[in-house]
Amino acid sequence: MADNALALSSSAANPAASASFVERVRSFSPGQIMAVLGGVAALIAVLAVSLMWTKEPDWRVLFSGLGDKDAGAVVAGLDKLQVPYKLSEGGGAIMVPGDRVHDARLKLASQGLPKGGTVGFELMDTPRFGMTQFQERLQYQRGLEGELSRSIGALGAVQSARVHLALPAQNTFVRENQKPSASVLLNLHPGRSLDRAQIAGIVHLVASSVPELSPKQVSVVDSSGALLSGEDASADKTSLDPGQIQYVSQLESAYIKRITDILEPIVGRGNVRAQVKADVDFNHTEATIEEFKPNNGDQPAAIRSTSTQEASNGAGAAAAGVPGALSNQPPGESKAPINGANPAPQAAGQSAGGQSNRSAVTNFEVDKTVRYTRNATGSVRRISAAVVVNQKAATDKGGKTSFTALPEKEMEQINALVREAIGFSKDRGDSINVVNAPFKMEEAAKPVDLPFWKQPEAGSMIKNIGMPVALLLIALAIIFGVIRPALRRAQVAREEAQAAATQSEGRLNAVLDDTEALPAPERAGVPLLPNQAPNENVNDLRTFAKDNPAAVALIVRDWMAGGKAETQ
Repeated sequence: MADNALALSSSAANPAASASFVERVRSFSPGQIMAVLGGVAALIAVLAVSLMWTKEPDWRVLFSGLGDKDAGAVVAGLDKLQVPYKLSEGGGAIMVPGDRVHDARLKLASQGLPKGGTVGFELMDTPRFGMTQFQERLQYQRGLEGELSRSIGALGAVQSARVHLALPAQNTFVRENQKPSASVLLNLHPGRSLDRAQIAGIVHLVASSVPELSPKQVSVVDSSGALLSGEDASADKTSLDPGQIQYVSQLESAYIKRITDILEPIVGRGNVRAQVKADVDFNHTEATIEEFKPNNGDQPAAIRSTSTQEASNGAGAAAAGVPGALSNQPPGESKAPINGANPAPQAAGQSAGGQSNRSAVTNFEVDKTVRYTRNATGSVRRISAAVVVNQKAATDKGGKTSFTALPEKEMEQINALVREAIGFSKDRGDSINVVNAPFKMEEAAKPVDLPFWKQPEAGSMIKNIGMPVALLLIALAIIFGVIRPALRRAQVAREEAQAAATQSEGRLNAVLDDTEALPAPERAGVPLLPNQAPNENVNDLRTFAKDNPAAVALIVRDWMAGGKAETQ
């Protein structure tokens, strides 16, 4: 029994050497176990959420503005390619991870996706037997409309386009066939517009793609229903189109640059401000002038026509003269002075044989001048310029700045330079106003230092660096705030139990020593009385077992382990 007590004392003195981790966990109270499990679960949840957030792909737009049919075809193609995607903008935009955008586009393009809602000449790729001539012509027309829609949709400002062609059937037995016509519907990107040159390009693109189609038979309309082509598109002359407004702005900027470039070398950079208002005439005028002037001068006038009339009455003189061709020559060219009097008509002459009358009318050429004038659009009608020149600044010893006006002679020179820079014309009604005034130079606003969390790069930095640090801090807080205190409380309770077991073990050893010192009842041969020492020791053992059940259990377990070892 002394050996068993020694074994019990050695095992109870050093429980950490023989207790395993499972035994420590088993020694936890239910509250401690729940606290440890809750901390571990919270740590796992935080790690999982953080991992999912950091692994969230960078979604990029693959296609946008798709119709329902095209969007469904693209989604089916992405499913076949096993590419993750998500829909946005009500299904009109399809987004995929950023590292797979280009690969997905190329693979979908190889499948002909998206088709864009229009079909082109691919309709002719699959011939069908039994088609009538009307069906073939209609299919060709559909393909041509689709190809034109795609070509127009390739323009930067155009989001989508639809083309309608009216191609009448040509008949050789009809003297005048009906001419084809076309209409184009444009859907522009928000905030974009087309200028006259771009609209004319669309018109000629369609007209050149259809045989015998005149550009005048092509109508271009935008999504708001406004007519963009044709004569009716420019019927409203009261407002300027964007091209004209841009021309006026460029013209005014050119005049301002001329003024600043010529004055800054004199007054210094930043010491001159100029504004120019140009009144531009965009009216298109044509004039034809035909002038008639009287014949002036001593030069002979050119004869336009001559008319001669002769009349005779009675018996005339007999024919005389030399017969033949020499006597039948026409008269020479008649000339008359411009300012001279008209030749008097020949009076009727009397001859011996009868009466004759002869009259002549001469028409002269009239001096005429025809002049055709066509004024160019965008001519400048009037220019108004306002120029402010800074005064001379001087700083005294005290650091105070004072301004001095420029001399009158220098201001006259500046005024003359401004006149020459803008091409001043008094007949045109131009006006110039040059003022010499001090500039109020305000200090440049200091850049505002934004807090770190408001800076654009803070988001990516927090995601790349701050998130792992935050996870580490959360893990340390859970470990040292929940798990470690629970383990420490369990360790303290175990140490207290071990201390109580050690104290009880000392008392038990003392009782056992006293029991072993007394003779056994069988060997002494004397019956024991109720008030003798062994009964008192048994009562002490019972009291100790009742007060310290854990210590007694450890002692019994050590006895059993020692008995098994001796048996073996």
